Amino acid sequence: MTQGIRATFDRQFDGIRQSLHEMSNLIDTAIANSLEALMERNTKLAKKVIGGDSVINQLRFQIQEACLALIATQQPTASDLREIVAILYMVVELERIGDYAAGIGKTVILMDDEPLLKTFKKIPRMGEIGRAMLAEAMIAFTNHDADAARQIAERDNEIDELYENVFHRLIKIMAKEPDMVTRCTYLTWTIHNLERIADRVTNITEQIIFMTTGQLGELNA
Repeated sequence: MTQGIRATFDRQFDGIRQSLHEMSNLIDTAIANSLEALMERNTKLAKKVIGGDSVINQLRFQIQEACLALIATQQPTASDLREIVAILYMVVELERIGDYAAGIGKTVILMDDEPLLKTFKKIPRMGEIGRAMLAEAMIAFTNHDADAARQIAERDNEIDELYENVFHRLIKIMAKEPDMVTRCTYLTWTIHNLERIADRVTNITEQIIFMTTGQLGELNA
């Protein structure tokens, strides 16, 4: 690229990266709000999470369009192209994480006045780990840090263990106390969404490794 074209490319590419971080921040807030809505039975906050999902979806499409325009008009070099391709995949994963947060919000509304099972402190813990994984993944993206991305993916095992623990406890409760089935079913939906958030962040770390090293591969297979 000539100096002038490169300057234009860098400016446009930085705009895409900023939008990606904006999308990640919106999703982090959505996860936090969905869990707060669940624990406090706040349907107003749950509706806010659901309504905000359309903003996340629109930002995904804007980023994808900007990436495609950059490829079509600026002819990026190999390393830049890998990062653009990685972003195209990452925004899909991020958008799905937003869907899971909205899904928790929808569960809160369905639960209405069903009381929570107060013993399940591991549910918000799953959310905390998922949010930490996402935040760390975005740092690894910015730093082009493949080693950090691999370490982040390993935390998916923590989420899986928590999921299995809570899921089996819910099954036992439903087997012993039929009147708790509805309440427990709602919580199984919630922990499924939280478990899937970590899976999607793991997919994001795979793209960070690809853009940094050129290697494609599945982590935690």
